[in-house]
Amino acid sequence: MDRIVVADDHPLFRAALTSAVEKASPGAQIVECASLAEAQAALSEGAVDLLLLDLKLSDVDGMKGLTLIRADHPAVPVAVVSASEEAPTIRRALSLGASGFIPKSAALPEMVEAIRAILEGETWAPEVEAAGEEEADLQARIASLTPSQLRILEGLKV
Repeated sequence: MDRIVVADDHPLFRAALTSAVEKASPGAQIVECASLAEAQAALSEGAVDLLLLDLKLSDVDGMKGLTLIRADHPAVPVAVVSASEEAPTIRRALSLGASGFIPKSAALPEMVEAIRAILEGETWAPEVEAAGEEEADLQARIASLTPSQLRILEGLKV
């Protein structure tokens, strides 16, 4: 049985994600969290097959939450869930180690497809235009950083 953590600070959207998880993995144990701190606690309580992580939580904003999760729990697959659907945001999430990117505008069947794919070990994201050479180089450099280096990098951002 899959154990899936859903981290979103909006109860209505958390319920929508839970519904998608129930369809993608019937019988899964679902842990709902409203903050990054709650998600980190859930991840520390036992094996997790997937974390659905909103980029904007009450206690963290942007990619910092993803960076912290990747540093502390590098083996846990993370699907970023966000209202921000710009190509650079999607590419950055994937370059920081996300296993997928699910736009909040996605229809329920698309969310279910994404969750199933990620649980099966695939990477899932909406189609985006190709990155420029400079951006691709930056993404490759970020992807090569260790968890400790990622934490330091995130701490340097203003």
